[in-house]
Formats: sequence, structure tokens, C-alpha cells
Amino acid sequence: MKKLIKNKFLYMLPAVFLFTTGCSTDFLNVEPRNAFSDATTWQDPVLAEKFVSDIYNVFEASNSGFTEQMQASATDESLWNHTDAFLLLNSGNINGANQGWGGTSRWWERMYTYIRFSNIAIERLGDDTKNSISDRQVKNELLAQSYFIRAYCYHQLLRYYGGVPLITQSYEYSEDPTIYAKERGSYEAGINQIVQDCDEAIKLLNGKVLEKGRINPMTILALKARTLIYAASDLHDQTKLTAKVKDLGDLAEKLPLLAYTSGSQQERYRAAQAAAKAVLDAGTGYKWDLTKPETPEQGAQNYKSIAMGGGSKAPGIDAKAASDILYARYFITEQSSTHARDNGPNGYNNWGGNQPIGLLVDDYEMIDGTKFDWNNAVHKSNPYKNRDPRFYASILYDGADWKPRNNPSDPANQIQTGKYDLIINGKVSRVAGLDTKEGPKEAHNGTWTGYYIHKFIDPDPSIIDAQARQFVPWPYFRYTEAVFNYVEASIELGEIETAKLWLNRIRFRAGMPAITATDQNTLRNIYRHERRIEMAYEEQRFFDTRRWLIADETIGRKVTIVNVTATFKPGKSLANIYKHDESIYDYQYVPQEFNTKENRVWKNQVYFLPLSRDEIRKNPLLVQNPGYVE
Repeated sequence: MKKLIKNKFLYMLPAVFLFTTGCSTDFLNVEPRNAFSDATTWQDPVLAEKFVSDIYNVFEASNSGFTEQMQASATDESLWNHTDAFLLLNSGNINGANQGWGGTSRWWERMYTYIRFSNIAIERLGDDTKNSISDRQVKNELLAQSYFIRAYCYHQLLRYYGGVPLITQSYEYSEDPTIYAKERGSYEAGINQIVQDCDEAIKLLNGKVLEKGRINPMTILALKARTLIYAASDLHDQTKLTAKVKDLGDLAEKLPLLAYTSGSQQERYRAAQAAAKAVLDAGTGYKWDLTKPETPEQGAQNYKSIAMGGGSKAPGIDAKAASDILYARYFITEQSSTHARDNGPNGYNNWGGNQPIGLLVDDYEMIDGTKFDWNNAVHKSNPYKNRDPRFYASILYDGADWKPRNNPSDPANQIQTGKYDLIINGKVSRVAGLDTKEGPKEAHNGTWTGYYIHKFIDPDPSIIDAQARQFVPWPYFRYTEAVFNYVEASIELGEIETAKLWLNRIRFRAGMPAITATDQNTLRNIYRHERRIEMAYEEQRFFDTRRWLIADETIGRKVTIVNVTATFKPGKSLANIYKHDESIYDYQYVPQEFNTKENRVWKNQVYFLPLSRDEIRKNPLLVQNPGYVE
């Protein structure tokens, strides 16, 4: 049998393995030009490097980041505007037969595909008899990347499903399906495997920083730190999990798949703290030396600069903020990001896909650090004034200044998500804003919630074409996330002053005042709020609410929106063309629940996603997660 590696597309070298039967007919043994045998691949350093380079496609395959349907819409950050893709998940009605958004093809199948590719690379590169790469440094770098990607795949699987089968060898094709059957490993075993792979990758890389777009030592440390803070969390502590989740009858028998059944949670937090501190010590991040808050204007600019990650030429954007990124997906002309088109305002010919909901907007504090409250008359009369500077860099709201619209109906270039009095043909009319569903553009792209995403959209005023691509990178790991992990572990270990020191550095950079709380539980809640705001739309919330066992209090809440109406002040009027003007209009903001699109309900089995019934049929040794029918 002659094994070939098919290069179907230039960048997908390991995507398909073909098996052909050799025969005596010479013309059938001609080496194809678009395929390489296993032996050829690992005898050629260029092909070996190409193989490893191509398994980086796992980051695209995991559907993270700038995908049209963002994970944010499975949380209390956003509402998906178009199809009912999130309906089953957000109502708790997913099961092994119908997983809705986030089904098997999204994570399970894809992650195991890339685990296999990683295993092949590790086996071939780790055995000197199976490769002819003489440069030990080159070989070690390729091995380090392969170990890291395998660790990343298992980290993805564990945080969605709990313990999974741990496959650390490649399989050849067999008609006997029983050779592929393997039980799920314990959650603890999965964590140990990830840590082991990370440690091996760090050792092999030996401090070497690879080219942009590849991993580096800090990327590996960041993955290890994230893995260990997840492992230390309440969701994976059997005592706290069973105390919180009491309605799943089969939870007790499946605990080893989901949580630690021995050891100390404090010991796990200590390990997580050390891993996060290793990241902090290895880098510098962006503006971590502040001892007092930046101005609100500079705070918003700092946050916007971090979100741009060096991918914007807009005025005022600091390219140095890219130092906060430890690993990201970068874009080139042929594969640039469509995030702005997918989520920008429909009045700018964008699609308004993932729309911020009031639950997130209302959680942005006032600039003095106090809570925003719709019951406060001052707050309600002007809800978008004097808020946390990160609000202005994250959310587009009614009246917000935005890019040149190149539309004579909006010379002020402001977001219009309300309804406004306007004199038309000599009469007062109630006119829908340009960015609403009743506006002149496509209704299906208009906002339900009254808001649009600002974060990660390039503010460059020259980029206004709805179809224009942008080059803002998607951050998989940030220095700031490692800081949060360190703060979280420090709080749980009772090291309050250490936690406050780093937490206040985050707030100072954003232009927010210092935290002074000294009570552990109070500081824990402050920390969780701060992480929610700072890491909005970065695929943290989906996992954080689960691992903290607070999903019923957060993402299980009903969606809230805001309706905005502007009526003329006595003696004031405006004709034909609207603009936001508080000297002319009285603005009324009415928050309300919105169940038309989704009626969100939390169910405890959704702390872990169900395994596909198809996967269980293929591997009868798999055990379904609690709360789901086998």
C-alpha cells in the first residue's frame, strides 16, 4: 500500500490522506504532482514544515473570532439578528441529536481532526528513523508547535464537554471500527495532558520567538495559565458543582468526567496563579505602569488601540498596544476580516449580525465607578453620558459619532437607532432613524436592541464601504487575560492586595478609578464584572459564566433592549434632516425585555454541551453528559 498526503489546496496539506493499492502496472505508480508520500514529506524539511504550518488551520476550524455568528450571541453580550441559529442553545433545548449552534462539526470532529495531524507530526518528528531533518533546532520548533496545537485542541474540547478520549497516537485506516473505540478520560486526566503538552512545547521551543503568526513561549504559557484557572474553577470542583447543580440525576456517576474528585481547590488555584505569573514575568503588555487613571478620553483610546492590535491606521490609534496580543489570527488582503460588514449598522449598508443587548450595556459603570441604574432619574435621562470609557470603544448607541456616512440624510455622521420628530412638508412627523429596521436600508439588518458593536471595527474614517475588508487581528490570547487569571487566583487564595494592585492597573489604563474593597466576596464580584467589561466579545463570557457556576444569574436572563424616542422641546423644531441635538429634543429611553427573537431559559445540563449521538454510535464506549438522553 502506498500512502499519499493530498495537497488539495496549497494551505491544506494535511487535510486529506489517500490510500491506494500498488500494482504491477507501471503507469499507475507515477508519483502525482499534487500529493506526497508519507516518507517524502518527512524526508524533506520544507514539506515537514509545510505540514506543521497547515495544522495551524485549527484556529480557523474552531470557528473562533470574526465569524458571522459570534459566540457572544450565546451569552448576555449579544443577540443574533438573523436566523434562529442560537435558539436551541439559548433556550436549553439542545440534545445529542440536535445541538444547534456549536454542534459536533464545529468542535468535536474538527478538534479531533487536528489532534490526529498533531499526533502524526509528533510521531514522525520525534523518531529520527522516520525523518531526515538534521537541524535539531528546526525539528524542535516543529515539534513544539505540534505539541501546542494538540494541547489547544484538548483545551477546546474540555471546556465544552468535560473529559474526552485522550488520543496521543495516530491511527491507520482499518475496516474494524472497534480499534477506534475509546472511553472518555477523566477531566483531571485531560488537564494533565494539556499541561504536559504545554511543558514539552516550552522545553522544545527553548525561548525561541518564531515569526509572526506562529506561537511563541508566551503563547504556550498563556494556554497553560488559562487551562489551570479553568481547572481550579467551581464548575470542576465536585463539592461546589454538586451543591449548585442538584437537578441532574446522573451527575454523581459521571463526576470524574466533569470535575476533580480528589485534591484541594486551593492547590489548584495555587498552580493557576503560578502559571499566570509566569506569563506576567515573561512579558510587559501595554501600559501596566500607571499609578492613577488615564483621562476618560485617553482611556477610551487605549482600549480602542488594544482592540485594533496594530491593524488600524486610524488617527490616535497606538500601534504599541499590539504588545498586549500573545497570539492572534492575522489577516492578509485575500483573507481579510469581514467583522465590520457582519456587525456594523445597517444604515451604513452593513449586516448588524450580533447586536449588543441591554444586559451588557447596562453593566458599564459610570465614570466615577458607581453602578448605572435605570431607576436613577439622572442616569435615565441621559444613559450614555459619563460612562466607563470602554463603553464608548465597544458599543455604538443612538447619537454616537461614527464614520462619514456619505448620505445627505445624515451630515452629522451619527448613529440613529431611535424615532424622532421632524418637520416634513410643514407637518410634524415621527421618523425612524437610518439604522433602524424601519429605516431606508435593509430591514432585516437593522437593530432589534438599539445598539451595534463598535469593538474590533476599524475606526479609520476612510474605511466606510460596507464590503471593505479590515485587518484587525483576532486575539486568541492576551496579556490582559493572563493578568485576569492571576487576579482571580489571588482573590481565591485570599491575597487581596495583590489582586487589587493588578485589577486597578487594568482600570487605570481604561480611565476608571481604583477599587478599594477589601472583602473577598465583594472583590470577587468586582473582578468578575471587570473581566466581563474588559473582555467583551472575546469569547470569554461563554466559559466564564459556566466555570463560575453563575450561568442562571447571567446568560439565563431575558434579553433587554432600549427604545429611543425624541420629541421637540417646547418652541423648538427641526426640518427635513435629523441630527442628535439635546437643545432641540427631549430624549426618552425606555428599557424593556425582548422575547420576540429568543425566549432565553437556563437549564443546568447546558453547563456541559451534549456529545453527538452520531459520535456515540461510532464509539459506543462514549458516555453522554448528564441531563441528556444517551
